[in-house]
Amino acid sequence: MSIVFDSPEGERRLGEGHPVFVIAEIGKNFIQTQDERSTEEYLQNAIALAKAAKEAGADAVKFQTHNFEDEQANIDVVSPHFRGSDRYNWVKRNDLSTPVETFWRPLKQVCDEIGITFFSTPMSRGAAHKLDQVEPQLWKVGSGDILDFVMLDHLRNSGKPIIISAGMSTLDEVDKAMAFLQEKTDKVVLLHCVSRYPCPPEDLHLKTIEFFRERYGVPVGFSDHSTTIESSIAAVALGATVIEKHFSFDRGFWGSDHKVSLTPQEMTGLVQGIRKISGDARYRAEILQNEIVQKGMGEKEKVMDEGEAVFRPLFRKTLVVAQDLPVGTIIEARHLHAKRPQAYLPGLPSEEYGNLIGRKVIVQKRGGEPLDRRDLE
Repeated sequence: MSIVFDSPEGERRLGEGHPVFVIAEIGKNFIQTQDERSTEEYLQNAIALAKAAKEAGADAVKFQTHNFEDEQANIDVVSPHFRGSDRYNWVKRNDLSTPVETFWRPLKQVCDEIGITFFSTPMSRGAAHKLDQVEPQLWKVGSGDILDFVMLDHLRNSGKPIIISAGMSTLDEVDKAMAFLQEKTDKVVLLHCVSRYPCPPEDLHLKTIEFFRERYGVPVGFSDHSTTIESSIAAVALGATVIEKHFSFDRGFWGSDHKVSLTPQEMTGLVQGIRKISGDARYRAEILQNEIVQKGMGEKEKVMDEGEAVFRPLFRKTLVVAQDLPVGTIIEARHLHAKRPQAYLPGLPSEEYGNLIGRKVIVQKRGGEPLDRRDLE
């Protein structure tokens, strides 16, 4: 099966039998200092990274887009992978620093001009609405939002391909997410991922790629949080048709993801290795026999690594009401947000979204309050 979309360089196909799609995951790596800088400086940083990714041979650059009002509750929590800021203020800073007209639109325009695919991970439905205004050709769903059915409902109805990562998730959760998306779209690419920052190469469970290919029958890829390139090249030999790696000019910059990123020179090496393995049987065998690669093969199954579990309570989401709801309100999609952190918002999890549409509220609810089954008829 292949998935077709329009790229700046013409029609592109994702899937077996087509060139591997290499994504330079810039994320929020245009933020490089603890002190806040101007939107213009962030834009120039993002453009420089996009140009460097293009020069390195990447097919796409991917960012992360936030809308703090419908994503993150104002609760003081700090993620284990980045202790430089509490989550609420980190998300808010990114959101307010990247307006559509002065950041996302000009960034997308430059990417189109230099011939590299631009897209982004919306971290909530509100963030997806921001991205709708610049019309990306693809969507990416991060591992933390695999069960954000509020957002996934918007994405699956867009008609655009969706690339979704399966880190910090159980097999049952991946099954639920895939079933939810595939009710409305067949344009889904599933990425194997281990949500550790960084992830030791020996813990990458590479054989999960083969497991996903057989179980779901969709194009499968690999989102790699290790700081080496051999495992990503090996993933291609195992059937990965999409490779995603974080990208930065310097792993020493301040921010959440620089430390797990490839530099431009390393990205060049990754792209060259991926292109080489597709037509060089000897190189393919050499990579698959690499000692680190062999240690990271794991079993042909979906495993949630112990190191990923710590992120789940902070990144999973709870359903909250988007506005005041009087008794008797019949719930519509616009009445609901999915917010993190689930650990501090007791209520119905975000994957219950579809079960609430059309239900009647029997208790007065104020905007921002979590929903509970006892609130509904």
